[in-house]
Amino acid sequence: MRAPAGSCWFLLVPAEVLMNTKLETSDLRWTTYPADDPQWEEVSGLDDESNSVRTYEICSPNSATAYWLRTRWIPRRAATTLYVEIRFTMMECSGLNQRHCKETFNLYHYQSDADEATPTHPAWMENPYTKVATVAADHLLSVSRDRGGERRSNVKLLRLEPLRGAGLYLAFHSQGACMALLSVRVFYRKCPPLRRAFASFPETIPHSLVEQAQGVCVENAVTPPGEQSRPPSMLCGEDGQWVGQPTSSCACRPGYEAGETDVRCRACPSGQFKAGSGPGGCSPCPAYSNTQIPGSAYCPCRPGYHRADSDPPHAACTRPPSAPRSIVSQINDTMVTLEWSEPLDRGGRGDLTYRGLVGSCSPCDDSIVYRPVQRGLTQRRVVVRGLRPHTRYTFTVQSLNGVSAVSQSEPASDRVNVTTSRDVPPPVSSLRRAAASETSLTLEWTPPLLQNQYQVLDYQLRYSPKEAGQWQYVSTRSSSLVLTGLQRASRYQVQVRARSQAGYGSFSAVSSFNTHPDGTGLKSVLKLSPELHLFIFRQLISYRRAAEMRDKSGHYQMGQTMKVYIDPFTYEDPNEAVREFAKEIDASFVKIEEVIGAGEFGEVCRGRLRIPGRKENYVAIKTLKGGYTEKQRRDFLSEASIMGQFQHPNIIHLEGVITTSCPVMILTEFMENGALDSFLRMNDGQFTTIQLVGMLRGIAAGMKYLSDMSFVHRDLAARNILVNSNLVCKVSDFGLSRFLTENSSDPTYTSSLGGKIPIRWTAPEAIAYRKFTSASDAWSYGIVMWEVMSYGERPYWDMSNQDVINAIEQDYRLPPPPECPASLHALMLDCWQKERANRPRFCDVVAALDRLIRNPASLKVTHPEGPRDLLRVGVTLAGHQKKILSSIQTLRIHKTPPTLLY
Repeated sequence: MRAPAGSCWFLLVPAEVLMNTKLETSDLRWTTYPADDPQWEEVSGLDDESNSVRTYEICSPNSATAYWLRTRWIPRRAATTLYVEIRFTMMECSGLNQRHCKETFNLYHYQSDADEATPTHPAWMENPYTKVATVAADHLLSVSRDRGGERRSNVKLLRLEPLRGAGLYLAFHSQGACMALLSVRVFYRKCPPLRRAFASFPETIPHSLVEQAQGVCVENAVTPPGEQSRPPSMLCGEDGQWVGQPTSSCACRPGYEAGETDVRCRACPSGQFKAGSGPGGCSPCPAYSNTQIPGSAYCPCRPGYHRADSDPPHAACTRPPSAPRSIVSQINDTMVTLEWSEPLDRGGRGDLTYRGLVGSCSPCDDSIVYRPVQRGLTQRRVVVRGLRPHTRYTFTVQSLNGVSAVSQSEPASDRVNVTTSRDVPPPVSSLRRAAASETSLTLEWTPPLLQNQYQVLDYQLRYSPKEAGQWQYVSTRSSSLVLTGLQRASRYQVQVRARSQAGYGSFSAVSSFNTHPDGTGLKSVLKLSPELHLFIFRQLISYRRAAEMRDKSGHYQMGQTMKVYIDPFTYEDPNEAVREFAKEIDASFVKIEEVIGAGEFGEVCRGRLRIPGRKENYVAIKTLKGGYTEKQRRDFLSEASIMGQFQHPNIIHLEGVITTSCPVMILTEFMENGALDSFLRMNDGQFTTIQLVGMLRGIAAGMKYLSDMSFVHRDLAARNILVNSNLVCKVSDFGLSRFLTENSSDPTYTSSLGGKIPIRWTAPEAIAYRKFTSASDAWSYGIVMWEVMSYGERPYWDMSNQDVINAIEQDYRLPPPPECPASLHALMLDCWQKERANRPRFCDVVAALDRLIRNPASLKVTHPEGPRDLLRVGVTLAGHQKKILSSIQTLRIHKTPPTLLY
């Protein structure tokens, strides 16, 4: 128990009184001990204000006996700390001349949950009573000095804590004192009602130093965002004083500001608003807005003006722009260039864009493409391609800004009429079946007659099972074609169209042809005559002999020089393929110098290869780590069986394999500059456009070689292109590659097991249906072109794979990298045609790049300012890539034929 020292305390805070003898008018009837010698005497007296009070007096200076006086039971209520104010007088012992005289007395208390005390319980001793303090007088009365004079009383304030019972008794203990208890008051203190920091707290009884009093926000105030579940709280001190500032303080809600103090929130007047909660005052309504309602969080726009969804409440209201002016058209055969002037009124905004629309054409098809974009165009120029010849079009250009979408009015626009002139081939006629078998159809048709200087470049044929409705596309340069791999006894729908320098003509009418049922074709022939039977038998024998004369590496001895790739997985014993296509090297000829990376099966090292009789040279060494399974060994060596079949300056060269000792190794030529993507990133901006095009030409030449061998790479990307010290690029990494049948006019590989696919580099049909062809490799080559021209930038930036798939499905394509020539980006777009048959072949790509290299001036034409600048910002500020992408990904490409016009 603690008792404050010093003189009396004055109560300046609210207090709840539990007992006050000064207000008693009847006997107190307190209990005294010992009962047979009561020294404490209850008498009536006058206080300082001459009011009648009940007091207790004792004077036993000549006795050493302890005399006790106990109050009635005092309920504690909710207080844990009580204060006892004692007013008393004390005689000085020097005037009494008694040896047992004392000038002090003791105060005790006893806690109990009920009024249970009796004259003998609790025992009259310090335990079970608890001592509060020994009380000494500040002013003593002298027998001689104070007789008949002023009698000064003493006031002591004592504190009792911590209290737990429902109530308590006070006990006064005197042992030789001569004194009088004038009054005793017991009370506890309370924190008064408080309004602070826009929070209101009720009158509160102190409980502990850690328990917070709960309050509420004042009217029109709220807790800050994120603290809704935490009401304001504050500490009520044990002395009845509020401590510190409220936690989770309140703030004036939107539409209200602080008054002159922090205890009241007042509404914003008419014509003013406050958008958020917290500090800050009301602001005048922005331009072209107003409010007549006090307490507004925003100002509604005036009629005809709007705010975009992305505009903050304090932004001025704006309106849609006026129409673009003075549209000028320039016709070039079936291509139209449109240019126009800026609207007179931008609507007060800076986010002006344009949208092009085409109408008044019959019919209008999806071959029309806008470059750079049709929607969200920021520059005042657009090129429209894919128009029909001799057709009248009406082009409309609309002006839009951020509030056009929320405006109820149609966007302002201007329009112009144009008529195209260029001729495309007429429809092909007389499509017929020349022959059929159980799984093939031989088709022929009559070439169309062209009425201009152009000639037919090639034909595109599409076919589909009668009930399937999903077209397959095949291209050919002749007026006949053999469709293979068909279903037996099935009916197929077929159409064909011709392409000239002017583009594709219309498809012919749908024709239907049937394949034969099982064995019908051969059996019907055999039944005709024994002579025909003997003829066919002899033909089969000659075909078999021709096959036997073919060497195992794919060369034909009967005048056929085209080498065809052989899939090592078709060998019954895969080790035989390794022995046939890869040279075994003695391990003693190889010296490993350092580890330069890690592959799927083990470490990748740099080393030296010195074969007797040959010059020593550096090699890259792929190793197979220990503990491998037979399947892992077979898969590891299959890449060597693939590479060993290729001999081309732009295909990574296989030196040989080591399979007779551990570890198993694959040795290839060493490429000093490593992977193309990381090499470009390390040398950003260091090469000329001609150098970059030269790299792309090398890659295309390597892919043309693979395509001619009926080989599909499936994982063409800059990371799988290696660069030597002379900047020669070579295709590598054939882990995903698969064989294409040499006789198939539409060779594909369908993965039955699924597996991982490099989404950002893969054509949509390969992602959706696992259809891998040289056309899907052409798509991947377009992505490699984009990587090279952007110096190793990640395709589609930080978009997720699913976002990339969705964007491609919606006909979005990558925009040109900074400083990329328009001709190169046009070639990229051709590679990204949705219809795979429309993509250029690698022989076309090589020829196109050769034309660009021979004509360097064509590489100086870049795209106009616009999305390219946004891309540059996006590449530099990686944190804003998605935002920049969203503003440029309206670049669209429709089903258009590859133009290759540079």
